Amino acid sequence: AFTKSVAKELGSRGIRVNAVAPGFIKSKMTDVLPDKVKADLEKQIPLTRLGLPEDVAKAVVFLASSDADYITGQVLNVDGGMVM
Repeated sequence: AFTKSVAKELGSRGIRVNAVAPGFIKSKMTDVLPDKVKADLEKQIPLTRLGLPEDVAKAVVFLASSDADYITGQVLNVDGGMVM
């Protein structure tokens, strides 16, 4: 709701407001999880893997680019389909 509210407020000024909601992303924090926990998580993700930091970065680059110049007020889930 916050992203949409701010997007409505700032849209007339040409400012786009979007958010990225990462899922489980490989990191130092997930590296310490037991293998069974990681395997169980991967089973819950339709793309069957944890995300990579690059997956999130690509989404941010897209939203910041002119390719997304007509997108505002959105929350982009980068989670391999876990939240649908």
